[in-house]
Amino acid sequence: MPPKASKKDAEPAERPILGRFSSHLKIGIVGLPNVGKSTFFNIVTKLSIPAENFPFCTIEPNEARVHVPDERFDYLCQLFKPKSEVAAYLEINDIAGLVRGASAGEGLGNAFLSHIRAVDGIFHVLRAFEDTEITHIDDTVDPVRDLETISQELRLKDIEFVQAKIDDLEKSMKRSNDKQLKIDHELCQRVMAHLQDGKDVRLGEWKAAEIEILNAFQLLTAKPVVYLVNMSEKDYLRKKNKFLPKIHAWVKEHGGETIIPFSCAFEQKLVDMPEDEAAKYCAENQTARQVILIPKIIKTGFAAIHLIYFFTAGHDEVKCWQIRRQSKAPQAAGAIHTDFERGFICAEVMKFEDLKELGSESAVKAAGKYRQEGKTYVVQDGDIIFFKFNVSGGGKK
Repeated sequence: MPPKASKKDAEPAERPILGRFSSHLKIGIVGLPNVGKSTFFNIVTKLSIPAENFPFCTIEPNEARVHVPDERFDYLCQLFKPKSEVAAYLEINDIAGLVRGASAGEGLGNAFLSHIRAVDGIFHVLRAFEDTEITHIDDTVDPVRDLETISQELRLKDIEFVQAKIDDLEKSMKRSNDKQLKIDHELCQRVMAHLQDGKDVRLGEWKAAEIEILNAFQLLTAKPVVYLVNMSEKDYLRKKNKFLPKIHAWVKEHGGETIIPFSCAFEQKLVDMPEDEAAKYCAENQTARQVILIPKIIKTGFAAIHLIYFFTAGHDEVKCWQIRRQSKAPQAAGAIHTDFERGFICAEVMKFEDLKELGSESAVKAAGKYRQEGKTYVVQDGDIIFFKFNVSGGGKK
């Protein structure tokens, strides 16, 4: 029998996470019109979605699932040579361009603000290139101004939502002495002050109980953001762009989240080329093929919305099972089948690093690193798990 984990081996408790607790989360591509959102979506998904030179080309969000690249998954497939291989995926929505005044109904207004509410994180695409053939809705290229525009519109929509919530709570408080109403009201007042001070909800300090309440609101500024800075091919290859320092300064001042500079033009060119031509093009431009950043962007987006995955691995199948970070072992078992969660007995866990170092499951067991975990175990990214469960009186795996 595998050794049971000791309490001292337990992972330190994390603060609760803003956002839906689900394994089915998605990220939306957000930005002003004509900044490269749909082109980026086309590259990532290799789909032919129209990407024309006019605002609101995308009205209904286009949706796609893209594989999350992972060398650990590749290694397990090589090791077990399974009949079936199932990688993790990131669900991406391409949302129409936001404009100044959207919170008051300008452009497509509330229609696509609701599309943003439906996703769990944001790829915020910024235009950091000048091209007279591609119009900018504000006539000039200024990514910091664009950052302010998008951020303000999302905050204004949240202010509108929270004010409506405050009004509803005050009406309810006149009819009831329920203590929870007062707690919710006090929280909403604090959130309102936070937003009116120009701060996003995700950057606030909230207690665990408050986060549970906030998660029900699905506020736009509570969603994690990854900033994608779309540069010209020339700037990207020479690693120099006049807008980038100001973007870094703005983001640092507003939460310091991840910034990934890239070039839609460069990525599109390589995607359209046969592999040998792409390699030749990179060599001619003295740049490595690995300069392609789409895999990094996908992995960063996946992590930003607090998704991780564990592996089940054997000769029949190697599969990534995606779950939300902070999920405990029974919840992870439920990702496979509800019976696994309902009848959970234990999880037998190998760390990927141990398997790779030692070479086989038997070697991991012999080294005493094959662990038996109970209901309170918080699953870690890359765990290789074998569940035991019982729903009918007989133990099963």
